[in-house]
Amino acid sequence: MSQALRQLQLPLDGLPTGVNPDRVRQAQVACGILGYRLVRAKRRTLALYVDASGVEVRAPHHANIADIETFIRSRERWIRARLAEPRSSPFAWENGAQLPWLGRPVTLVLREADSGCRLCEGRLEIGLEGRGTLRERALDWIRGEALGFLRERVEALSQQHGVRASGVGLSDAQTRWGSCGAAGRVLLNWRLILLPPHIVDYVVAHELAHLRELNHSPRFWGVVANLYPGYHSAQRELSSIARSLPEL
Repeated sequence: MSQALRQLQLPLDGLPTGVNPDRVRQAQVACGILGYRLVRAKRRTLALYVDASGVEVRAPHHANIADIETFIRSRERWIRARLAEPRSSPFAWENGAQLPWLGRPVTLVLREADSGCRLCEGRLEIGLEGRGTLRERALDWIRGEALGFLRERVEALSQQHGVRASGVGLSDAQTRWGSCGAAGRVLLNWRLILLPPHIVDYVVAHELAHLRELNHSPRFWGVVANLYPGYHSAQRELSSIARSLPEL
């Protein structure tokens, strides 16, 4: 699946377990034939995802194909609009390139005879020495920084609101910002480190709300509102920012 996360209106639903292998199918829609991937999972509702690689439908195990394709046809205009969105080129790992870091731009500085990475006064300094490609080493460091920051935010919000995750880990998912399993382990997308802190806190609050309601019922959204008042504006901002993120 494409890494063009900036293209996605990433949802915050779905659990990372119990997903069957993709099935490629075709549906008859008003404008012709639309190919899509069908993923059956332990869930109650249909969900639709569109990214640079195409269309994916996630469906309950019991959902029949007729209902799934009726659902697709009802969202055809939205699907085609998403598929038509412009795509940006991959991020250039070179001197002077700018990368968002917690919502603020930092400038990439490549250092000779150095193997480390550090963030210093608006610069992300990356040594040119070391194993692997520059991109691989940079992403390893970024993921480590993301894990530390996200654990801090989970801990802070957990203490503030009296909820407790059994663990916090990183996700590299292409179609969601976070997930929370029945055992209470929260997974958060490492790319959240690129977003403003208040948007990160919204995503964390969303996943912590699943510790009380493992669904997206009105009761769940009531918990989200308690953890993060005014979450609707954060949802809209997240959707907008996600489309502009660089493809790392």
